[in-house]
Amino acid sequence: MAATFVRHLKPTLLPDPKRTVIRPFLPEDPAPFAVEGAPRGDRIVDRLLALDDARTADLVEAIVEGLGARHREVPALLLRRFDEVAAQLDLPPDLSEARRMLIGGYCSAEYSFEAAALFNPSIVPHPDQSDCADGAIRFVLSLRGIGEGHLSSVTFRTGTWGPDDDDLVLHPPGPQGVPPVVEEPDPELVRQIGAKALVQLNCGDAREPSETVLFPVVPSQSRGIEDLRLVQFCEDDGRTTYMGSYTAVCAESARQELLQTDDFRLFHMHPVEGPVASGKGMALFPRKIGGKFAALFRHDNENLWYATSDTPLAWDRPVRIMEPAYPWEFVQIGNCGSPIEIDEGWLVLTHGVGMVRSYCIGAALLDRDDPTKVLGRLPEPLIAPDGETWDGYVPNVVYSCGAMVRGRTLLLPYALADDMTSFAIAPLDDLLAAMR
Repeated sequence: MAATFVRHLKPTLLPDPKRTVIRPFLPEDPAPFAVEGAPRGDRIVDRLLALDDARTADLVEAIVEGLGARHREVPALLLRRFDEVAAQLDLPPDLSEARRMLIGGYCSAEYSFEAAALFNPSIVPHPDQSDCADGAIRFVLSLRGIGEGHLSSVTFRTGTWGPDDDDLVLHPPGPQGVPPVVEEPDPELVRQIGAKALVQLNCGDAREPSETVLFPVVPSQSRGIEDLRLVQFCEDDGRTTYMGSYTAVCAESARQELLQTDDFRLFHMHPVEGPVASGKGMALFPRKIGGKFAALFRHDNENLWYATSDTPLAWDRPVRIMEPAYPWEFVQIGNCGSPIEIDEGWLVLTHGVGMVRSYCIGAALLDRDDPTKVLGRLPEPLIAPDGETWDGYVPNVVYSCGAMVRGRTLLLPYALADDMTSFAIAPLDDLLAAMR
């Protein structure tokens, strides 16, 4: 049975197939049909360049008109896409703007990034808290969207919570999805971070976080970016930034990677190293502990582990701190996002897997100074699948990648059946009193 003190709120986020983003598209030949000296992209361009100017203009007009209903500044987008593929294709140097736009259009695809599912949320305070009512907080919600080909991307929503606990408002998303532009990172930044591989993504055309879409851009993410566990991280000097771990999936493997942003427009992505890198469920603490970065892991896919490091990019010597203890978590346990610091210690939302691979959400309390010490945990789930949330894309699952506390109340966004997203609140005093 789930906890009786949890109250479920009305807002629900459903996947919306009308939300699209423009992705790169450049088909290749199947190996047995490859043409030496004339790859498929070159053959497509040859056909386009054989068109006369009038036909070229008609096709460009059709592309701009077709995409213009859902996307801003389409001509600039097409020209940018042309520039991205120009180095790969054998292109004349003096092409007209219309022909460059046409090639850019044929090397693009409109992708509905949340057509199938919108789930596994995490939540952080919005970087701009101006104009909020007293006691209210503006937030950014990260979500995993699934589109064509079961490809996972990261998308965002915004909203406000408060001043009353039941006052939860989700803001309508922006009218378009803005694709990331891959840029060369500042060499000085690479040196400071010490990253061996660093990807810089610029979504500067986004007018708000809900327009930002992070779809796979490097080979390690070719099969998806999954389950961003976002946290507002406080640096030693008091400056805050946003960091989050996610699972990058490719055809051969899955690995943990780390994302960092200050404004939800410019992002840096780094691979994580060490024995935990090939697992799932990494979640950073929101500040250093004992002068070191700290994180939770599902290192062995069964238990909850803890580790510290001088850098958030390399981890070793994890320590197992929690094992399955109750029937609803006998198969495995893990975190449901980054720990939340409260007066009593570190509140950790957990997930447990039980019979018929049913996922439930639980909670535990860790010692503030030594998080390897478990002070208490819920013997029964905080939220469990029920008759109304049993079915969906993956049945029998409720799950979250992060929650938020305001005052003495927990706001928990959570996914239903790997399909949609809902919200619940719980008084901290009742939650802690239910722990053993």
